[in-house]
Amino acid sequence: MTSTVPAVGTRTAQSNLQAVLLDMDGTLVDTEGFWWDAEVEVFARLGHTLDESWRHVVVGGPMSRSAGFLIEATGADITLPELTVLLNDGFENRISRTLPLMPGAARLLTELAAHEVPTALVSASHRRIIDRVLDSLGRRHFALTVAGDEVQRTKPHPDPYLHAAAGLGVEPARCAVVEDTATGVAAAEAAGCRVVAVPSVAPITPSPLRSVVSSLEKVDLPFLHALVG
Repeated sequence: MTSTVPAVGTRTAQSNLQAVLLDMDGTLVDTEGFWWDAEVEVFARLGHTLDESWRHVVVGGPMSRSAGFLIEATGADITLPELTVLLNDGFENRISRTLPLMPGAARLLTELAAHEVPTALVSASHRRIIDRVLDSLGRRHFALTVAGDEVQRTKPHPDPYLHAAAGLGVEPARCAVVEDTATGVAAAEAAGCRVVAVPSVAPITPSPLRSVVSSLEKVDLPFLHALVG
């Protein structure tokens, strides 16, 4: 976990909202397809074809769960550590060529920074991947970043979001989380955060603790203030 927490005096005043915690893949950067493409490519080299329906199973999950599922589903002769390296390599190769942002991502990050709202990046991706993505997203936008290989239990467990809230010195219940998958939503809600879901691959149903919108372009600071209420 890395942190550059802003002084308490810079935090948003007269609001229940204390911080905004953002997922990365599929939320800020349009990379969920990159992960699937890397998985398809690696398993093709191993002599296996992935079923398109499995994409909804592996999206948004920790590497151990996604890779473990694909090994079991295909019967591929490869260990989890070996596959993890190959998938990270394949993904990193893709983002080195292009890294498209999700519509509205740059505008939202700029708005949060302009209003000095403490913001954290909370991802199930490993630190090596997050650091590469931060080169494009801009490290300056985040007071803290949490990687999936830096917590004992990653999403869908609440640990990453609890770590982020503690690192920022804020209450989870006063954090707004932006996520794109059911796995990430489950993690944030288990931590006690309020969630806005912007589904990328699989649909997410609304609930009393979350809002669901079609695009990040519909999410702005007033929206997040209202979400936390």
